[in-house]
Amino acid sequence: MNSPVSLAPVVMFCFTRPDHLARTVESLLRNPEAAATHLTVFCDAARSPAHRAGVDAVRQYVASIAGFASVTRVYRDANLGLARSIIEGVTAALRDNDRVIVMEDDLVVSPHFLAFMNSALACYQDDPQVASIHGYCYPVRTELPPTFFMQGADCWGWATWSRAWAHFNPDGRALLQQLRERGLCHAFDLDESYPYTRMLRGQIAGRNDSWAIRWHASCFLREMLTLYPGRSLVENIGNDNSGTHCAPTEVYAGVPDPGPVKVERIALEPSAAGRAAFVDFFRSSREGLFQRILRRVVRPLRR
Repeated sequence: MNSPVSLAPVVMFCFTRPDHLARTVESLLRNPEAAATHLTVFCDAARSPAHRAGVDAVRQYVASIAGFASVTRVYRDANLGLARSIIEGVTAALRDNDRVIVMEDDLVVSPHFLAFMNSALACYQDDPQVASIHGYCYPVRTELPPTFFMQGADCWGWATWSRAWAHFNPDGRALLQQLRERGLCHAFDLDESYPYTRMLRGQIAGRNDSWAIRWHASCFLREMLTLYPGRSLVENIGNDNSGTHCAPTEVYAGVPDPGPVKVERIALEPSAAGRAAFVDFFRSSREGLFQRILRRVVRPLRR
């Protein structure tokens, strides 16, 4: 997987939304690299009889997926839930590959998404400080550099290496203790503009089952970095009340940028401009609907 022409495999996670999944797969197939990319689709099982029709529809669609170098289909016999499904799926993929691109079933990507992810994975493969590559960027109000780093990790169309995933700590309680002992909660919450610490407390208490908050905290505590594009290559179409984990909102809306993102080596340090733009975005989005999103994040999850 280390040669310049090798492409990272994609792992995709789905549950009960065949229409969202179809849009996600179709967008991925519009990437020229898709035909040479190996795809593995993890299909979770129904948690209750109410989910069976959706699960069956998803599996019927997954059976028809073609156009990639290969398609491996993993049909779970029991419901794992999103967190366990992603943790186990990414771990399994990285036993056989040194890098992987991770997607969920509600992410529509730009035709330049795979080029960006693979170029960035190759560019920073030997830099242990770099934890991951992220394809989504918030619709901020200021222009950002073509690429920039933020401390920690993220979860909407991302990629990582086995060397970085080895630092993932699933123990939320231990992560929170370290954040508190080192006086990092304020910085972790981006100067209190976003309730990451609250999300982590909710995961510990069983009010949510977020794998992403633990991945972010694991990397943040090690001062590891994630590379972002200055213009988003991903649109999350799942904020339409169709999923378990998100309330309806257009706060994060934005059509993936149609142009390519050039990957060049930049300084391995968090971007002050990127951080300021994220803080401004979160603070400007906190009124009204955004507050409902925050409450939904920490309420007990049904799945």
